[in-house]
Amino acid sequence: MVKNKDDKERQLAGIMRAHPRGFGFVGVEGYDQDIFIPKSRMSGAIDGDDVSVEVYDIVSEKGPEGRVVEIVKRSKKHLVGTIVKASDGDILAHVPLLGDAHRVVVMNPKGRELILGDRVVLDVEEWGDDGAETSCSVHKHMGNISEASYDIAVAGEEYNIRSAFPKNVIKEVEKLPNTVLEEDLNSREDFRDMETITIDPTDSKDFDDALSLRIDEKGHYHLSVHIADVANYVKAGTALDQEAFLRCNSTYFPGNCIPMLPYQLSNNICSLKPDVERLTASVLMEYDGEGNLVDYKIVRSVIRSKKRFTYREAKEVLDGKLESQYAPLLKNLEALCHIFKKKRSERGCVEFALPEVRVIVDDDGVPTGMEFIEYDITHQLVEECMLKANEVIAKHISGLEKKLPFRIHPEPSEQNFSALVETATALGFKVSSRPTSEELQKMFNEIENTEQARHLAICFIKSMPIAFYSAENIGHYGLGLEYYCHFTSPIRRYSDLVVQRILFEETKISDEDLDNVTEACSEQERISSRAENAVKILKKLRYIAAAKEKDPYVQYDALVIKVTGRGIVFEIPEIMVEGFLHVSALSKDYFVYNEASSTLRGRNTGKTYHSGSAITVMPKNIDLIKSQAKWDQIT
Repeated sequence: MVKNKDDKERQLAGIMRAHPRGFGFVGVEGYDQDIFIPKSRMSGAIDGDDVSVEVYDIVSEKGPEGRVVEIVKRSKKHLVGTIVKASDGDILAHVPLLGDAHRVVVMNPKGRELILGDRVVLDVEEWGDDGAETSCSVHKHMGNISEASYDIAVAGEEYNIRSAFPKNVIKEVEKLPNTVLEEDLNSREDFRDMETITIDPTDSKDFDDALSLRIDEKGHYHLSVHIADVANYVKAGTALDQEAFLRCNSTYFPGNCIPMLPYQLSNNICSLKPDVERLTASVLMEYDGEGNLVDYKIVRSVIRSKKRFTYREAKEVLDGKLESQYAPLLKNLEALCHIFKKKRSERGCVEFALPEVRVIVDDDGVPTGMEFIEYDITHQLVEECMLKANEVIAKHISGLEKKLPFRIHPEPSEQNFSALVETATALGFKVSSRPTSEELQKMFNEIENTEQARHLAICFIKSMPIAFYSAENIGHYGLGLEYYCHFTSPIRRYSDLVVQRILFEETKISDEDLDNVTEACSEQERISSRAENAVKILKKLRYIAAAKEKDPYVQYDALVIKVTGRGIVFEIPEIMVEGFLHVSALSKDYFVYNEASSTLRGRNTGKTYHSGSAITVMPKNIDLIKSQAKWDQIT
């Protein structure tokens, strides 16, 4: 494509952040919002590509619009795909990163014969820009789509998530102690006799944090949050540190985890297991009965956790279903949690509970069940304690005039709220175009414990700008805090490890290093989240496919979460899977879309579909290769 001088001057450079549905965003200088690139104007760009874009005088609900005019540098040399055709002399692959419309031809495969469903890592021989086909050769085979055991390895390849640790890292780890050394206790506060517990998910092994609490004669709460002192073992500049920086965070999949740190650290010497000594960074906070911070102290310490609770066990203790000598401690933590939550509400924070579904898999990666996880009081009390520690640390370091990686969350614009307002209106609420926290909280209170609550919560989350790391502090809108950072999970987040070093070490972090940390951690968090979601969706589809194989007429209760002129988007609450029903697949009627009310209404029957409508659906076809399902409605 030949461009004149004026064209070049109008172009802006940035990195493509592609969405799985085909569109993308590019952050460029001079614009507060990222430039939205519709699917039709991506010009073959994929996630991570360096691109030049032209910005139009159009602003949609997703932000200012533009188009890709040039792909300056490709982000990938390898692609991951699945063979969708291996006959008649043609071998074609579906590559999720490129989308359905992009034709990928596999040339002269060496080694074993390729068959339908084979998963392969491909070397790109020639990129197919502007709609042309991309030519590839086979770099590596990774099983078949029928083999669930390869799901995580394939995702690791697709999203460039580092798995095996290099030999030089392993050598460094082997030199680290397996137990706390006597020399490590010098200059540390000794909290080994303190009543300390951990509360974590059932399958967790990397215990970052532990809690202690006592109430004094004035009724003040003395909360101690103890965090694994990872900085004591992972020194800046070592091979271990460099590898942790390349990973930036642990990535969690059903039944497995790709850790930021080798298991010898993450699951052993850094993990706050019960009945063993562990080095910690402790934040000792004193709060009055109203939840106001009276005093605090930050020290390096040693603890011996007295009890490892799962969330379920802690909840059973609080409900009186399980006896425990630590019941008073849990009860006091619960009471303090309610005080903190009231304080947060007074700051204007919107609070809602968003349950999750955990996919249970066997040793071969085959999904065997779904566990519904409520965001109950035990999750809330841990979160509230972590929030307090993170806030105190951010304020403390800022007060020392040291730079740190803040966790920031921009304030949403009126455009951000548009989809939420549309959904709230469809549910019968009257809200302003930029609703206040009071309006939002009133809505959530009114639909608490209803099927619509989760839907509205998801809409709220999607309406928010994403939180990220930054050397410049603008506060955290979602939490209503002026100062906030991540400190409490150094085993699984590199940003937290950096904060530990800044807190306790004399050497200041350079501006360049801090920018590198914030950019890398923000980007890798996004990539890991996409990888986790991709595997979770595939596992859920495998689960549905197995149910359909067992019962061809298996049905699911679903909830409509969005209505468009094309059809309806729904969610199946019991497995939290979204699906789509085209308008032609709805009840036998002609449906008319009302844009003002976001409803579909049958011309003959008067049947109306709106956000929150209850329907019953049946899987028609499960396409594991494309991680898609087609559905029928049961009338």
